[in-house]
Amino acid sequence: MSRRAHEPDAGQRRQVEAMAAYGIPEADIARVVGVDPKTLRKHYRDELDLGAVKANAQVAGFLFNSARNGNVTAQIFWLKTRARWKEAPSEHHVKASLAHCDVRDLNTETLQRIVQGQPVNWSDPDIFIHRSPRHRYDYLPAPVPADE
Repeated sequence: MSRRAHEPDAGQRRQVEAMAAYGIPEADIARVVGVDPKTLRKHYRDELDLGAVKANAQVAGFLFNSARNGNVTAQIFWLKTRARWKEAPSEHHVKASLAHCDVRDLNTETLQRIVQGQPVNWSDPDIFIHRSPRHRYDYLPAPVPADE
């Protein structure tokens, strides 16, 4: 006894297209419809192919309208993905020092110079808040021996 041929109706076609649009795998759609995956692909090829395309088009339309209505995030996303805009890489130049310094021990003037990007004479002991004579030179770098 042979199986009855599958005859898709309009409701099943809409259901398959919607499930494909939502990204549901073909094997799962076939189970819901009650057919073999091969049968699903044979009878619902357009619905499977076009479901995702139509969904993407609809979401793209919403994104486009949102960008046109002033949504800056949507505008940035659109320009990065569609117009191939990129953010310019930023370069950070760091000058490292071998000396360690706790910023809590720096005086106000020194902190202001650092914030304003002005140079600081790290060998000057007066840049520190002097809590006690013992701490006065704790944070100065060790002297470099002269070449002999």
